[in-house]
Amino acid sequence: MKKLKLSAAIIALGIFLTGCGSISDTASGGKAEAENNVKKIIVGTGTQFPNICFLDDKGKLTGYDVELVREIDKRLPDYEFEFKTMEFSNLLLSLETKKIDLIAHQMEVNEERKEKFLFNNEPYNVFPLNVVVHQDNQDIKSVEDLVGKKVIVGATSNSAVLIEKYNKENGGKINIVYAGQGSDDTKTQLKTGRADATISTPFAVDFLNDAADAQQKVVGPALSNSKVFFLLQKGDTELRDKVDGALKEIKKDGTLTELSTKWLGADYTVSN
Repeated sequence: MKKLKLSAAIIALGIFLTGCGSISDTASGGKAEAENNVKKIIVGTGTQFPNICFLDDKGKLTGYDVELVREIDKRLPDYEFEFKTMEFSNLLLSLETKKIDLIAHQMEVNEERKEKFLFNNEPYNVFPLNVVVHQDNQDIKSVEDLVGKKVIVGATSNSAVLIEKYNKENGGKINIVYAGQGSDDTKTQLKTGRADATISTPFAVDFLNDAADAQQKVVGPALSNSKVFFLLQKGDTELRDKVDGALKEIKKDGTLTELSTKWLGADYTVSN
């Protein structure tokens, strides 16, 4: 069985939820170097998304999207998948400039992305987005209560796209700011009251509360439940079809449901 492993020297530079630097995670052991027909695929992902793509307490890159790619890698002997981590805001540019071949980071479909890139056809889960506030906040109970409030999101993220669209359609009355690192990250700003709310997923909130005492809570109904996909370079239909074929097998034998339940706390998978 192939193993995807992190370089120990680079792990030392990575700190959970800081997103500093790039980490390379290479598949090896299952595909002999002598096999010239094995094609390497560079997978872009992040280290700051709890339960999706993050560094665990041992510095290992893991999470739902990461482990799903590893499972796909096992089932495609003609391909070798190697992770390259970076800030989420750099993923699309890296794909556009062909520094990576595929993005694994809960990518939703939108028109701008469809114009520039290629989505695979098989969705691998539904991505719920909710308003999230500090546990002591009693004023904000839904997205309508965000008028005049400071909402912090990651630049170019699903959350940013959603709240930017909502703001544009409703008079632009929400003060949207973009997360940085350290004291400017989302968790810290919510906890200290420097920001009033964010847009996130229930499984990320649960993880941060357990792992980092984030003191967050979900309020109101889900703002969206979009299907998510992998994002590839425009025209790379061969890789898309191979990934879709592996995903169908992973869904059929129940592996995808197991991964979702383990990492997301429930079965967020979809059949088509």
